[in-house]
Amino acid sequence: FQFAIVLCCYSCTLMAIKHLTESDGALTSSISGNLERVVQTVEKVKGASNQIVDGVTVVRELAEGSMDIAKQINLYAMMRYNRIVWDFMVSVVGEKYRTQDLELSQKDLNLFFMRLQEQNDDVAGWSESTINKIKQVLKKSLIECGFIDSSRATKLNPVYLYEELASVIRQHEDYDALAAFNCLEG
Repeated sequence: FQFAIVLCCYSCTLMAIKHLTESDGALTSSISGNLERVVQTVEKVKGASNQIVDGVTVVRELAEGSMDIAKQINLYAMMRYNRIVWDFMVSVVGEKYRTQDLELSQKDLNLFFMRLQEQNDDVAGWSESTINKIKQVLKKSLIECGFIDSSRATKLNPVYLYEELASVIRQHEDYDALAAFNCLEG
């Protein structure tokens, strides 16, 4: 009878050890999974913190800086959050400054939108009035920031990129945007 009890205790001990081993593995996996989530969360918080710092810098410049720098900051924000504005400023305006071809005509706008329509079916489906309205917004942005003098102007003006904005652009590693502001130094 004692042998049966010992055998039963031995069997229960083995099952308990097996259960503890499996539980420990599950716990280790759970901790590992949670650790990965914690690391991801820390990275998100770090990124958000950097954006807040950048945002505070931008807000301070908008509040304390000149109207000209505020206009440039606004244009850069438009570029960052709207792909069409980004592409136009980099591929058309930036390229004009890079090549020192300061002639900006309606033809340049038309060619830009023709390329967009060829590359993107959604843009190809836009009405002519929608495209014309976007062209007006792009031109108005150029006028407001001093890139051109009027909606009929065909000459790009030399513009000065304020160092405060240039620093933010470099922090974001948006080096292509520098040429759009006539800054040819990376």
